[in-house]
Amino acid sequence: MGSMELFIKGIVIGLVIAAPVGPIGFLCISRTLEYGAVIGLATGLGAATADAVYGAVAAFGLMQVAVTLSEQDTVLRVVGGLALCLIGLRTLFLADRKQREFAAKEAGSGPTLKLAGRIAGRGVTGYFGSSFLLTLANPATILGFLAFFAAVGWARDLDSRAGATILVIGVFLGSAVWWLGLAAATSLLSSRMGDRQRIWIQRLSGMVICGFGIFALLSVLV
Repeated sequence: MGSMELFIKGIVIGLVIAAPVGPIGFLCISRTLEYGAVIGLATGLGAATADAVYGAVAAFGLMQVAVTLSEQDTVLRVVGGLALCLIGLRTLFLADRKQREFAAKEAGSGPTLKLAGRIAGRGVTGYFGSSFLLTLANPATILGFLAFFAAVGWARDLDSRAGATILVIGVFLGSAVWWLGLAAATSLLSSRMGDRQRIWIQRLSGMVICGFGIFALLSVLV
């Protein structure tokens, strides 16, 4: 199989893995609304990098790594679930704080409301790292890659390390394109929204992120 074909297939895989809306998607939307498109993109690229890591595990046939991760499934789900709950609660807290600021603004007193383009205290690397670790904490991602490879038979086409490397690069770029589009679209829509709309979207994002975290924790018990 040619290098270009493998590259294109990798892009397709990256898009397919990244596109389903999950907690990282809502986290990307929330952070874009809070801090601007750069932080939203950094969040998405963290997830894309984790997707590339799991794509490499599948492409290079590192089954022992996959087995080890699956054996730690419970620990990873607990850690990931708690992290999502904390992030979701923080998002809700920020939305409530903005609501109070907005009410003060309407009353003609209090601080000016700032909902987009704020300078992020942790920096780009902090937001990149947190989404990277959250995505890695989901063993279902590697299982998704392995199942996808098996279903379409592409694993048979990887007859060299060079081919696997090209495929993984494609996975990263495909995933990154999705996150770039999501951050850009959110930033564009944010510029056309009112303060109340931004607040409610962040509230929804916080509740959904918490919901994913609670689901992950409950899944350990069943």
